[in-house]
Formats: sequence, structure tokens, C-alpha cells
Amino acid sequence: MGWNRILLNLKQPTEGGRVAYPEEIEESLATALATIAGFLDAYGFITYNIYVSFMSGNTTRTGYETGQGNLAAAAHSALPIISFLGGSFAGALLAHSSVHRIRRLVFGMIAASLALIIGFTQLGLLSDWVNVAVISFTMGAMNTALSGVGARSRVAGQSVSLTFVSGTLSRIGMELALVVRHVHLTDSQEPWDTHARRALRLATIWAGFLSGALLSGAATPRLGVWALLFPVLILSALAAFDRSSSAQSGRSVEFEEIRGVVESKST
Repeated sequence: MGWNRILLNLKQPTEGGRVAYPEEIEESLATALATIAGFLDAYGFITYNIYVSFMSGNTTRTGYETGQGNLAAAAHSALPIISFLGGSFAGALLAHSSVHRIRRLVFGMIAASLALIIGFTQLGLLSDWVNVAVISFTMGAMNTALSGVGARSRVAGQSVSLTFVSGTLSRIGMELALVVRHVHLTDSQEPWDTHARRALRLATIWAGFLSGALLSGAATPRLGVWALLFPVLILSALAAFDRSSSAQSGRSVEFEEIRGVVESKST
């Protein structure tokens, strides 16, 4: 049957001759990006006493500082909000453009921005305000430019955001509640796809963010700005070796449609 050959062509080769489905690759990438986001958010808080991706916290702080008349502190909290918004805007424009290999471009852009922060900070040419603005901008860009192929990936059948994990935790709680209530999963993608499995896979995103923050908490006080070498190296490697493109992202959708046809024919 020709369907089997098509399915084999859509699989991605991995080490040891095993094949990985596109969604498996996306979930691994999503966890890695969540780790980087957690690292950078912790770095921003430790170094500048501000979040670079957790805009809910910055919004709260902007509000109460303004209410107390601390306008300078409120401006400090408002800066990453404006920068994150600008990055989201730029990322959305990029995601809906004709640019190919968006992942490589975004990974490279973020890595280069962080590398410049390291260099200019060592030369004493950048202020903390500029650093906060740049990092927040890159986080906003990552969160939208990689839509569907990274920062808002389909993990466990759901769209998740990697630069903040409140929504992920909410979905984990919902999935666990459905497990307790023995609710049947109506949109199951595989025989093993259950509410419990989805909760576990979403938990890996949260764990990745936590791991990144933990690593940053250990490294930043000791290394200072040089701690940014960790995300620079990881993102540079992703930019160098990632082979995805807009067309390949479409193949993932095509894969899901073809697999659904095959499964329906086999039942």
C-alpha cells in the first residue's frame, strides 16, 4: 500500500536507526527552548531584579509601583513589557513572511544578541536598561516567530508557550482532573495518548523551565554576564544544525492528516 511508503518518508531519522515522528522532535525542541527561557528569566531577575519573559509579574509591579508614586521603578518594570511586545510584533511579522528556515534565523538572532551583550558589557558600553530591553525583545520574538515550530508548539496535542509556564501548569491541572474523573480523551492521537500522558508531557515543559532557572541560579552569581554563554552555545548549535523550514513544518501537518487516514483504514 502506498500509504506506508509515504509514512516512512515523513519520519525523521535519529541515532541508532530509530525514527522519530515530527511531533516528537517538536516536543524535544520545546523542552530545550523552555530551559533556555527559564535560564534567561532567572538571569534577568538575579542581575537586573526584573523578569525578561514573565510579563504578568512585570505588569503587576508596574501597576503597584505607579500606585505608590515610584515612577522610576515603574518605568524599570514597564521597559521589558514594551520590549517584549515589540519582539512579539517583529516575530509575528517574521512568522507570516516568506522567509524560509525561520528557526535558524531566530535562533541565530537570539544567540548573536546575547553574545553582543556579553561583549559590550565587558567593555562597559551597555547599561542594564539596554540589556533588559534586548533580552526581553528576543524572548518576545521567540514566543511568536517560532509559532507552531517551537515557542508555541503542539505538545501533548495542545498549544503551549515556552517563555512563561502559567498556562502550562493550568493545563497540567486540568489534565490531572480529567484523569481523576476518568474522562475519555476524544481527540486521542495515538493509542497511548491519554490525559495522564498529556499531563506528563506538559510537565516536561515546566520541568525544563525550572531546570533552566535552577542552572541560572547556580551559574549567574558565579559567572556574571558570562553565564549567557550557555544559551548562546545552545542556540548557536540549534541555528547551525536545524534543518527545518516552513515547508517542513507543513509536512508535519501533512503527516498528521495522512496518519489519520491510515489509522481510519486500519480500523
